Amino acid sequence: MSIDEGNPGKVRDVSADGASDPAPASSTPTGKGAPGFVVTASRQFASWLAESGVSLAISTYQSGKVFLIGSNRQAGRLSVFERTLERPMGLAFDKQRLAVASMIQITSFVDAARGMPGASGYDALFVPQSATFTADIDIHDITFDAEGKLVFVNTLFSCLATTSETHSFKVLWKPPFISRLAPEDRCHLNGLAMHDGKPAYVSCIADTDIADGWREHRVGGGIVVDVASGEIVCRGLSMPHSPRLHEGRLWVLNSGAGELGTIDLGTGRFEPLTFCPGYLRGLAFIGPYALVGLSEPRENRTFAGLPLQDRLAAARVRPRCGVFVIDTRTGDIAHWLRFEAVITELYDVITLPGLARPMMIGFRNEEIRRTVSIE
Repeated sequence: MSIDEGNPGKVRDVSADGASDPAPASSTPTGKGAPGFVVTASRQFASWLAESGVSLAISTYQSGKVFLIGSNRQAGRLSVFERTLERPMGLAFDKQRLAVASMIQITSFVDAARGMPGASGYDALFVPQSATFTADIDIHDITFDAEGKLVFVNTLFSCLATTSETHSFKVLWKPPFISRLAPEDRCHLNGLAMHDGKPAYVSCIADTDIADGWREHRVGGGIVVDVASGEIVCRGLSMPHSPRLHEGRLWVLNSGAGELGTIDLGTGRFEPLTFCPGYLRGLAFIGPYALVGLSEPRENRTFAGLPLQDRLAAARVRPRCGVFVIDTRTGDIAHWLRFEAVITELYDVITLPGLARPMMIGFRNEEIRRTVSIE
């Protein structure tokens, strides 16, 4: 692995459409004799998605999948397209490009359909176009900056980085409390909020400067940091993720407590809006609606003892894996999408504006040989 510090598996397709009501919307086998996964949705989820003029991309590193969730207008049903990748995490979309961070690389897929529905009814065809190999640096959130360059959270090295043509990555910024770059995951830097195409805020599990030190501060050591000033703008969170700026407010997931809320930058206080029955990661917006990814907490030392456990017990509910659509004006759950069976954890949720029913092409099957573009 090399660093430019700068100045400071088998590919498989599954496409299934199903009713957008409490009955299973999609049931997909994972192999002969193996259990499948099931997707269910609230009754109006598909129609709301269609009326909003967007589709969704969802990553689950636990199951090695990227899901493209859209609407099949002809059938009046939800469209679910699955692609298998190696440990997909952060997702980013920039008009025509879909970037996916995976185990050792970031792959950019380009929409070869360019918004024109084909015979199969899909209006986007994402074809793998380029890849940057980063090594296993545990990339979390990724995004495109104002110039169209990739910016990502390099969790292993506790910094923000971009791609490099000569090194594994190029360092853009590190928190002031991190004394030096080292592959030690010192603070578990994970989330990134952009403003005007530039990094604005990041989330960390703790402001620790020792290898794996954040694990001792999972309950209340979480922070959000202003990238420009290096100042900590909020403390006392439990494993925060996915900071986002939307309509002039800084939103964040207080994941260890199952809360979506905002940060008052004047007082530094976190103001919860809604409790969700799951460990939260992945946050996107469609107008006044927030889309939040939920996961079922693993039974290990990373998730044990979090406030979420007590909240779930008090509410007498089991944790869920899926996406909640939350009305930010009221805090109400307007719609939901749920994964069951073998899929229990999600990482990222993003919107694909202007696309109703997207699909992806893999690397090794006949599809990639038949999909050739000439400039």
